[in-house]
Amino acid sequence: MSWHLFTVFFVSTFFISATPGPNMLLAFQYGLNYGVKRTLWTLAGLSLGLFILLLSTLLGLDAISRQSPWLLDIIKAIGALYLIYLGVVSWRDTGKTSLVDDARAMDAEITEDYYATLNPPHVKQKNLQPRTLSSAAVKAIPSDFILFRTGVWVSLSNPKAILFFAAFFPKFINFNAPLWPQYILLTLGLFVSETIWQIVYTVGGKQLAGWLDVGDRLMWLNRICGVIFILIAAALLAEVTRTFV
Repeated sequence: MSWHLFTVFFVSTFFISATPGPNMLLAFQYGLNYGVKRTLWTLAGLSLGLFILLLSTLLGLDAISRQSPWLLDIIKAIGALYLIYLGVVSWRDTGKTSLVDDARAMDAEITEDYYATLNPPHVKQKNLQPRTLSSAAVKAIPSDFILFRTGVWVSLSNPKAILFFAAFFPKFINFNAPLWPQYILLTLGLFVSETIWQIVYTVGGKQLAGWLDVGDRLMWLNRICGVIFILIAAALLAEVTRTFV
């Protein structure tokens, strides 16, 4: 793998990782609730869950490339279509997602609960119902093990991640070269990108959510991701076409 290709991969994943998803929302909520130090347990759980999904995908692609190379081309074509679908969905997303609304609602609940503890007889607390697994997880007992376990399960709760990895990674892997050095490099790049944004959401999630909520910033972030998806899909389709021509 060339450093130019790795740079394209890292920049792409960096933008994609920035979008509010279940993992980032969990980091945001736990950072507000339990502080940065306690939330590191959750970030470790999120990373372990992501590693399990990533390893499953890479092992599957490795087995297919060795035993049925023709099937790999089919997977690339299907993956390209899936990325085009994600690109269209991301482009059409106005930014008013339930995840961002959830983050805002949970922040309001945390603030209200704080003032309720200061003056409980005069403050009526709301009973907001979480709409996502990660927002429900904020109700868990905050022991270190539960913080870690919640991170793992939230990360593993999205099976679409495997589909995304299977569609996204083949463009950046040269299956005619040694695979494991490429796997390690791509894994490190993805983990660096994810970890940076998890820490950002943990430490400054409230400020980041407020910044994204101004104007059309979140919409344009989604559109950038949409363009990235479509460009990678086009490159995958071109690669598959050259194989059969």
